[in-house]
Amino acid sequence: MNRNETTRRDFLRHTAGATAAGWAMPRMIAGAGQGEAAVRSPSLRLGAPVFNAPQDPEGLALAHRQIGYRAAYCPAVGLNDKQRIRDIERAFAKHDVVIAEVGRWCNLLDPDPVKRAENLQRVTDGLALADEIGARCCVDIAGSFNPDVWYGPHPDNLSPRFFDAAVENARKIIDAVQPKRAKFCYEMMGWALPDSADSYVAMLNAVDRDGFGVHLDPCNLIHSPARFYGQRELLNECFDKLGPRIVSCHAKDVAWDVEMQIHFREVVLGAGSLDYATYLKRLAALPQQPPLMVEHMKNADEYDQSRKYLLDVAAEAGLRFE
Repeated sequence: MNRNETTRRDFLRHTAGATAAGWAMPRMIAGAGQGEAAVRSPSLRLGAPVFNAPQDPEGLALAHRQIGYRAAYCPAVGLNDKQRIRDIERAFAKHDVVIAEVGRWCNLLDPDPVKRAENLQRVTDGLALADEIGARCCVDIAGSFNPDVWYGPHPDNLSPRFFDAAVENARKIIDAVQPKRAKFCYEMMGWALPDSADSYVAMLNAVDRDGFGVHLDPCNLIHSPARFYGQRELLNECFDKLGPRIVSCHAKDVAWDVEMQIHFREVVLGAGSLDYATYLKRLAALPQQPPLMVEHMKNADEYDQSRKYLLDVAAEAGLRFE
């Protein structure tokens, strides 16, 4: 066991807010660490899938702006299709639509070594594409040791062994690509690391690469009554400790279905209880303007309902998306 492994394991065993704050504070934005930060810029970037849109880059970028989106998921394009990559980059930049993320949703810790190697290459290519096309990030979850469900729970998903494997994968991916613009990120999960602001700080320190960033999806972190009722504190902790490194965010909502066991469920925005007033205020205070991407809606109507809900919450908070 080397010294870095010992440090990471000790951090996970004795996670403390003071340690995390010690990492984050030198990088904090002045005035952004005391509860709800003062808003520097009232403008936010919102994005979501666009249905029945033309696939030519110009038409697709315009389709986003016509709905009011200034962010987008990466359009379908192969890493070797250099001309389409350039056309997409130019068209989206022309219409001020940021490409938020290249999603590479696969299991980087698949128990099958062949699948694991294939997935590592897929994500590496995803980061290369993100850097080529000017996306903010390539994002995946850190993975799972579950042999049946690629994102499923497993008792070792919160272990030092998982942490070390996730750190090694992030380094391999970043070092292979050497990105100049895009970041590689892990999305936080409720049953796999990173599962909190502190464990993400530990992972940022352990990976120790400028090409490693933060993807924020607070809905994924609400998996207990304490976190459900303490959402404002949870959101503020994430922004206090991770804010300067956040490059892209997801927008979902969470509802508690009352049963004899705890059952939280993703729902259309506005039908749940996520504290979007706090979320948007803290997001708007970040100078890098991380895009907020609506995801997991069932159809175009639910995406539109979610968009309208966010516009209403933003207006009440004195913010705007356009």
